[in-house]
Amino acid sequence: MKFCKKYEEYMEGQCQNKKLPRVGLKKLKKILKKCRKCHQSRSVVGLSADNNNVHDSSSCSQHQCSVCDGSFFPSLLKEMSEVVGSFNKRAQKLLELHLSSGFRKYLMLLKEKIQGNHIALVQEGKDLVTYAIINAIAVRKILKKYDKIHYSKQGQAFKSQAQSMHVEILQSPWLCELMAFHINLRENKAKNGKALALFDGCFLVFNEGKPSLTCELFGSVKLDIDLTCSICLDTVFDPVSLTCGHIFCYICACKVASVTIVDGLQAANHKEKCPLCREEGVYESAVHLEELNILLSRSCPEYWKERLQTERVERLRLAKEHWESQCRAFMGV
Repeated sequence: MKFCKKYEEYMEGQCQNKKLPRVGLKKLKKILKKCRKCHQSRSVVGLSADNNNVHDSSSCSQHQCSVCDGSFFPSLLKEMSEVVGSFNKRAQKLLELHLSSGFRKYLMLLKEKIQGNHIALVQEGKDLVTYAIINAIAVRKILKKYDKIHYSKQGQAFKSQAQSMHVEILQSPWLCELMAFHINLRENKAKNGKALALFDGCFLVFNEGKPSLTCELFGSVKLDIDLTCSICLDTVFDPVSLTCGHIFCYICACKVASVTIVDGLQAANHKEKCPLCREEGVYESAVHLEELNILLSRSCPEYWKERLQTERVERLRLAKEHWESQCRAFMGV
């Protein structure tokens, strides 16, 4: 079965009960088909494209294609943005529900009308991970088709642009959280001796002592997320994901952003850059990865215990320095 048909069947099944945005593969393929027909017509007739007002797709390798780019890339960008927005919103609600307890959890269940039983949460998480990856495959395939027809690398350039605009779904911090969520649930059920059909595509892997999250789906996309902090070069502790998708320890991110742990990353200057990709304005909307934090604390107990002790000492020192400076400023010293 071709991927386009497989994708449409999957999205139709998902949209029976949920109104989910999707990548319009059929519409985008029609735009590309029109461009291909123009090129074939030009080759047969042998006339000049400029004299006959026929679109020359063979010239798209070095120049922008006015016929395709005027509708292809804007449409794809809008659809990618809608898909990522919907995914982030649903994933955030699901994980907040899972981590909440007591009366707050009851209120969330009433407000969002979500089934609170364990199996329903697992299925919702599985559907979200599948939704993210199948849409990532759809985007990759349509951009590959664009480059093939136009003999260009404009599709790959657009993908880089989408990543800088944070509409690449595989960059979403909530995807990392959902992967950790599934592994945590799977380990909980294994300890309790209860069998449950969980999503088995996600794993925490250690390579030479360095952890990473891996996820494979449809035999096409394999996602690897490195869990080593690029600042302290240790396994991330109290991890946060910046809006560019890079993950660091919370205290390391605060140091790089030139803010105190008391003020938090929200107080970072908009001009502060990510130490890896050098993108500005990535700290204010950073996401605390609570599920990942739980997973790593269970998987690296000795390291976690040691790091927790040193982290407490360091946080007390930084908090003390912060309040002492605030007091000196208040006293005018």
